[in-house]
Amino acid sequence: MELPMLHKDEEAILSLRALYERYGYRKYKMSKFEEYDFYARNKSFLQSGSILTFSDLSGRLMALKPDVTLSIVKNAVGSGTEKLYYNENVYRAVGQEFREIMQVGLECIGPLDRYASAEVAWLAEESLRTIGGAYILDLSHVGMCAGLLEETGLPEEERQDLADRISEKNTAGLRERCDRLQVSADLTDRLTSLAELYGPFEEVWPAARALSVNDTTDGALEELSELYEILRLLGGGDHVNLDFSLRGDMSYYSGVIFQGFIEGLPRAVLTGGQYDNLLHRMGREDGAIGFAVSMGLLERLGSGDASYDVDTLVRYDAGTAPSVLAETVRRLAAEGRSLRVIRTEEEPVTARETITLTGGGRA
Repeated sequence: MELPMLHKDEEAILSLRALYERYGYRKYKMSKFEEYDFYARNKSFLQSGSILTFSDLSGRLMALKPDVTLSIVKNAVGSGTEKLYYNENVYRAVGQEFREIMQVGLECIGPLDRYASAEVAWLAEESLRTIGGAYILDLSHVGMCAGLLEETGLPEEERQDLADRISEKNTAGLRERCDRLQVSADLTDRLTSLAELYGPFEEVWPAARALSVNDTTDGALEELSELYEILRLLGGGDHVNLDFSLRGDMSYYSGVIFQGFIEGLPRAVLTGGQYDNLLHRMGREDGAIGFAVSMGLLERLGSGDASYDVDTLVRYDAGTAPSVLAETVRRLAAEGRSLRVIRTEEEPVTARETITLTGGGRA
């Protein structure tokens, strides 16, 4: 029997769920809302600063969930390593309105080692492969930018300004700002090269290695090297690029960060990284790494055949006997077709086949 067509995002949810369960991740279900104060304290971790709020019956200010990771870290209580996946709706400002956005993702929380981190990065790459189409996973480490900026000796506010220019790949503005702040020529060159460096991991690795200046950058490169080696052993790494313009808020993120792109979509469909510092802020001493896939973007990739609403359109008029209509619908459904049954005067529907029933029988 032919199954009904699924939209791209529906297919992806089923496929990703099977992928994560195959590697021992269990589904996590959470409430749609939390107290607003919880999100307000962690606003800089959120992708959107706007939060949709309401007052509950007791007068508490509540928020519709703008992020899944924060809720999991707050509410997941387990011993050892927790491996969780989810498909949940979040509520975020997009332009001038709030939207309900479906996310699928996973989190690994506990005493992380290099393999555990690499497994999550590999599952991120495998998620992109599962969705289908040409894809790229961009990989970075917060320690590279942080380590180079340490060498400037500048106050935190000035370092943040330079980091913003690196993230924007604004090399002209970066050089101009370094000159004003009297950053050495050698360090300015390294920071500019960091912003410009991009490409397949193995191709640009020597250039990345040449930028290291201290223990922080050495440690970041060592982690990336080991992670990539494990990725290769797991069967991935062919579509992994280095991009040190990727960065996260260092009060939350503590290690590798990554973004995934699929051909045909205008922005990253997958974002993630290691966020040990978020756990520490919430009183947990372990590590954590995870990612989220924005399913709403996948709707732009369409379904298997977007030219038809259904396989078969059944039109009928006022004179059609209900028994005749019911028997026709039963027969077609038994053949595995997708159907829409409408009165003949209703608006048109695109279908592979149209059947018209009248008071005198089939037309």
